[in-house]
Amino acid sequence: MFEGSSGKLLVYASSFASRDKRLKSINDAAEMMGKLLNLNVEVVRLRKKFKPIYVYYKGGEAEPVPIYCSNNEYPDLKQVYRALRNMIFVLSFHPKYSALRSLRKEIIQFS
Repeated sequence: MFEGSSGKLLVYASSFASRDKRLKSINDAAEMMGKLLNLNVEVVRLRKKFKPIYVYYKGGEAEPVPIYCSNNEYPDLKQVYRALRNMIFVLSFHPKYSALRSLRKEIIQFS
């Protein structure tokens, strides 16, 4: 993990989605968000065949919480990034994710 990391973003996708353009744009948006907020990004490939691609936020020992889902559409990078930023901003107000509280200024600054 990065020094002083505030958690990580987990991108869950079917192993069959490896060549999917949706996975690339979602993963790229998660990487951008990770760099901005010092969050690790991990792609979790599952053997089960399914269409949706999910992004979860995991902070500390808490259970991961879903923050984005792409069902079958092909969102662009900016759209995914905006959705991730908005959800992380909302999570920053939850007492369970207090590490995000200090990142609110960075999140708002790039709105």
